[in-house]
Amino acid sequence: MALNTEPNIARPDDFYQALIDAHAGLTDAQSAALNARLILLLANQVGDLDTLRAAIAAARDSVAS
Repeated sequence: MALNTEPNIARPDDFYQALIDAHAGLTDAQSAALNARLILLLANQVGDLDTLRAAIAAARDSVAS
């Protein structure tokens, strides 16, 4: 499975709002834990190690440059 970096969410604003709403009322530690758990759930959904490695590299490159 190749990493798709093109927009692929049918309703991105609704997704973003759901993500923001999920963090409402959480402490910074709880918010970080939510993000970590969400990453693991989505990684499990993807399932392909090469795709996950590509996603990790792309995410790192976007913040490390």
